[in-house]
Amino acid sequence: MAKELLTRDQVNVEDTWNLKDMYSNDSDWEEDIKAILGKTEELVKFEGRVCESADTLLQVLELSAFISEKLEFAYNYAARLFDEDQGNTLHQSMNQKIFSIMAKISSDVSFIDPEILACDESKLEEFYDKEPKLDLYKKQIKEVQRLKAHTLSAEMEKVVAMTAEMSNTASEVYEAFTNVDMKFPTIKDEDGEEVELTHGRFVPFLMSANRRVREDAFKAYYDTMKDYINTLASSYSGEVKQRVFHSRVRGYSSNLEAAVNANNVSPEVYENLVKTVNANLDKLHAYVSLRKKCLGVDELHMYDIYTPMISDVAKKVTYKEAQETICKALAVLGDDYVELLKEGFANRWIDVYENKGKQGGAYSATAYGCHPYMLLNYNDTFDDMFTTAHEMGHSMHSHYSNSAQPYIYSNYKIFVAEVASTCNEILLLEYLLKNCTDKKERAYLLNHYLDSFKGTVYRQTQFAEFEKITNEMVENGDSLNAENLSTIYKDINERYYGPDMISDPEIAYEWARIPHFYYNFYVYQYATSFCAAVAIAEMILTEGEPAVARYKKFLSSGCTDAPVELLKIAGVDLTTPAPIEAALAKMGEIVKELEELV
Repeated sequence: MAKELLTRDQVNVEDTWNLKDMYSNDSDWEEDIKAILGKTEELVKFEGRVCESADTLLQVLELSAFISEKLEFAYNYAARLFDEDQGNTLHQSMNQKIFSIMAKISSDVSFIDPEILACDESKLEEFYDKEPKLDLYKKQIKEVQRLKAHTLSAEMEKVVAMTAEMSNTASEVYEAFTNVDMKFPTIKDEDGEEVELTHGRFVPFLMSANRRVREDAFKAYYDTMKDYINTLASSYSGEVKQRVFHSRVRGYSSNLEAAVNANNVSPEVYENLVKTVNANLDKLHAYVSLRKKCLGVDELHMYDIYTPMISDVAKKVTYKEAQETICKALAVLGDDYVELLKEGFANRWIDVYENKGKQGGAYSATAYGCHPYMLLNYNDTFDDMFTTAHEMGHSMHSHYSNSAQPYIYSNYKIFVAEVASTCNEILLLEYLLKNCTDKKERAYLLNHYLDSFKGTVYRQTQFAEFEKITNEMVENGDSLNAENLSTIYKDINERYYGPDMISDPEIAYEWARIPHFYYNFYVYQYATSFCAAVAIAEMILTEGEPAVARYKKFLSSGCTDAPVELLKIAGVDLTTPAPIEAALAKMGEIVKELEELV
């Protein structure tokens, strides 16, 4: 681990993503912006006559698709530049510029959906008969019609669209404050050397076998969060308030309903997850008890939750080693899948290591017409290998959908976004277990499997519950502040982890470090997707090619149907609690096996 972070210009270029695959230079990006604005000027001339004829409707839909595709492409370029160093003022300006343009265009073209909704169904059918090219847009029009009850007049849609840039303020403040302005102290590492604490180093420190390092990192990190907790609470409160505005102006009963309905998912799926997980907290409590036993401590603290339960087995995994192992593990998905993996690794789809100002965490992003891009903050840990496999799952999902679908149907809904990524992780873990001959190493891998259940099903549902409660508070007229946010979070944490876990005072501030709370009810999908992925991986490993074929059909489906229906192609039905119950039953079995091994 480097003692000080490198600046962006000090990073080995081969370890960075190649954004020239999008634009050879910033001037080309500027030219695309001009073209987008020019096409937008053409499109707005159709206001008031979208459904004047079959030809005008076609022109409107084609122009709209062109603008959306180009705008998404331009946004991704600016966003990737910004994320590689958020302290770069030029890239800050480009990112702000594209957000402003997106907000303006959203307002300018907001007349389209209301005018389509005002068009009589019989008239639309006449248009389809007269203009065969409109067949491509039938599903898109039906999706617009599905949201009719929550679509406003053209004038009101324009007003709401004008709030888009303002509505991003809370998340922009949070990102800038936590990634650029907030500074953490140094702590002593395992060797007794002073090392700067950062977002990227926090979890690796918590994974340390040295309990003093874990505790020092935990307390230093959250003590810093506590110093700024009122600012962070105000930022989150602002995020929730803007959601309330948008959900109410569109006639939704709650923020939750507005968020999930946008993805054509019922709120019952969300509530079913929280209910089913809470009914199965005994598995998490058993895991906590086993962790306490394995670590041999009188008291288990929250800073003990990341370190492996099985000691002296964890080893560093270099980025090169991770690539090789991932390709072997995912060979069950076919030669075409593995060749794409190798292409991504070899051709700089990935920004690998942490540098000053770089966005924390990891993600995959893609723009139609270019390969996916992945951001990592690789630290040579076992978990980093799994993160790489996870993000490659996102990238492959995007590649398959973009290759199979026209632009307007290529963007799969967020609800299914975590299925492919998690399936990759599970297949990697099952591969490692299958090829493991050492009893202690198997125990270590089972530990990792349990940590995945803990971190993805239970932890994300814990987040989902916190998000639901805090949004409902604002909806009911209550205010959010540092004190009640921290109290709510700590209470949920105590309930989830049970009596064998000491919920340290510092854990009350953990909500403030979770950027996903600004993603509008995103996190529950990690949990539902994990449960779906457990089922899909099992089918792939037991059935072979038929299951792989179904899975790739799902990956290639984009947003051609409701996400719950698309998952049924792969063999999973999340309209019932069965996949969640089955996944948590599997966790219970793994806990018992690990208990026997240790």
